[in-house]
Order: sequence, then structure tokens, then C-alpha cells
Amino acid sequence: MGEPNTTKISDLPSINIEGDCFLVPGPVKMSENTLNSMSHPVITARGTEYRDVMAELNGLLRIAFNLTNSSFERGEKSFHGDDNYSIIVVSGSGTAAMEMVIANRFTKEDSILVPTNGKFGERVAEIANTFSNVNNLKFGWGCSFNLEEIDKELATKKYSAIAFCHNETSTGITQDAEALSILAKKHEVAFILDGITSVGGLPVFPEKWGAEAIVVGAQKCTAGPSGVSAIAINNSFIDSIKKKHQNGEIIPTYYLNIISALKKAQDDQTPWTPAINLTMGWVSALRELNTEGLENRWKRCHDLSKGVQDLFLDLGLDLFAESSQRSTTVTAILYPEGINDEWRNRLANTYKTYVIGAQEHMKGKMFRVGSMGTTETSEMIEGCKRMIACFRDFGIELPDVDVESYF
Repeated sequence: MGEPNTTKISDLPSINIEGDCFLVPGPVKMSENTLNSMSHPVITARGTEYRDVMAELNGLLRIAFNLTNSSFERGEKSFHGDDNYSIIVVSGSGTAAMEMVIANRFTKEDSILVPTNGKFGERVAEIANTFSNVNNLKFGWGCSFNLEEIDKELATKKYSAIAFCHNETSTGITQDAEALSILAKKHEVAFILDGITSVGGLPVFPEKWGAEAIVVGAQKCTAGPSGVSAIAINNSFIDSIKKKHQNGEIIPTYYLNIISALKKAQDDQTPWTPAINLTMGWVSALRELNTEGLENRWKRCHDLSKGVQDLFLDLGLDLFAESSQRSTTVTAILYPEGINDEWRNRLANTYKTYVIGAQEHMKGKMFRVGSMGTTETSEMIEGCKRMIACFRDFGIELPDVDVESYF
């Protein structure tokens, strides 16, 4: 791969461009049906019309979480299933939902082990440390967790839980949740997942893993709007927070109180004014996921990411995450020597193709390509062609490849 040139680059693209390619790993592009559904006229949050919306939303979320099916009908307790998991919809981003999980379940009497290998895992640690005591076991950005070290730490028996970011989009790595769940069961600690960018996009098995709580954000793999999220919690989680209430332990929540949310869920409602139009949009997006089929979406995300990863490796670029656990909903790609975010800006302004940059100490050193939501193969192929053209504009010599063959 050749060195970049220093000559002035033309303001024009080197290939024909028609339309946008939006390949950001969340918020993802929403369908026309989803966008249109959010333009619904105002309705009351307490009437039967919106309770019908909530009933369907709960039922569809159970599908996205890979839980047993429930009714979509009002009055049938669609939020709960025979697998003993309940759905709580949160009028807030995934971070609010994650805070809701931690604040209701743990106190400063609890210690939580939070292994991390990226920005969003570190956010889990920060949230958990606000309400409990945390050991942030750092393994380095993009590096796999050392399971032996986690096993050894949990064996000290000082922890109430292990919590982590399942799919770390900042570094393009997915944790081995099944292996971690085995350790959680072995050491009898609660298993808490930030599944904001994994639920609905890659395999998640709450019941098999014995997860007490899993969080999802609408704007990621389910291709819904930003600003709304949901939690799947099991009976063990619910029993634990009820016990804390009964024992008089302080739960520092009001708006995010899960006890209040569970009471209102019985009647297909939320305790406070919900994000009405956002949830309507999410229903539409989840209908599309249900029509496609959950496992079919997992496969499409996998196939898209494999195509991206194989393509850029063959082009001579390096991927950031360890090969054994690379994410199937986002790929982190290191820039060639001499390239920085000027390339990404040109890609957006000249080639109308949108990816996202890196965070913290990796800023200007890599870019990330999303393969989540409803991204079509044709859009990914076109986007990759434009990325290649943009690199060549900077004088990077890349081999000729048949981009279509990778997908």
C-alpha cells in the first residue's frame, strides 16, 4: 500500500455519485414507514389508543430480546412472558436505561466487577460506580477479556454482580457473553448486560445466559428513533429490588424507579408521560424486524460485516479489534499511515458517504463502519466503493478488487 500524496485534491469525486450511503453504527437510518409513523397526531398517554401502542411495543420488544412471544393485545400483560422476563420501556437513551438497572438493583453495599475494552464499557463502570462499588478490570481497547482473570477475581466472593458492554462499538469487539454467563453462574453473581448495540443485531440469549437485566437502545440494531430504550429484567432482578424496598434500603431513583414502571406496565402504561411519537416510530421499526425475522437480521448483519472486514483486510488495511471476537454490527478500521479524519470529512462532503470516527485516544487513527439496522447489501457495496475511491484521492495505492464478490 503506497504512501499518500501531498498534491491538492480535486473538489469533485473520482467516481459517479448518486444518493447517500449512511453507514454510521447508530443512530442508524430509519425507514420511511418508521419516519412517517412518528408524524402521528398527538394523543393522550392514558387513553386506550396509546395503551394499544404500548401493548404491541412490549410484545415486539420481547421478540427483539429473543424472549418467548406474548400477546400484542391491550390488557393481556404483553410485557411479561412465561420465561419470567418482563419488559420496561424507558423514555430516555440507553444510558438512562442502564442507569435505571444499576440504580434500582445495587447500593454502596454492593461491589460490581466491570471488565472493559472500550469507551462504552467504561461508561458502564462509571454508572455503576455512582451507585455501588466498582472494580473496572481494564483489558485494553479492542482486546478480548481474559476469562481466567475474571474467574479469579469473581472467586474472591466480594462481588454482587458482573456487568459489561456486550457489543463495544467504540472498538468493534463483541464479548463472549456465554462464557461470562457461565462464570456468573459459577460464582453466583448477577449478570448484567449493556446490550444497547447487540439486541436485535447479533445473537442474544437472556434466559440461557441467566441474565438478570439487558438493555437495548432503539436507534441501534432495531433501527428505531433516538431517545427511547428498553430493559428486559427477570424475576430474580425484580425480587432483589423489591427486597431492598422492603428492607428500607435507599433506592436513589424517582423518575427511573422500576417498581413504579412495573406497576404501570400491568395496565400497558408508563408511570410518567412517555415519548409517545418515538415509541410509535419504534413500533414501526420493530414490525420490520419481526417481518424480516430475528435470526435473519442476525445473519444479514453478520454477512455485511464479514464482507467489510474481508474487503479491507484484502486491501491491506488493519482492523482494530482482535480477530476472534470482532463485532458483526460495527467494524473498526485503522487508517493507513498518513491518513486521518480529513479522509472521513471528504468521504462525507464529496462522496456523500457517512461513517463515524474514533473516540478518546484513538481519534484520528481509525474509522468505524456500521452493519446494523436495516442496511441493505447494495448500500454497503456502494459505500465501500466510495471509501476506496476516497482513499485513492489521497494517493493511497490499493489493489483492484471486485467489491460485489465480498457480499
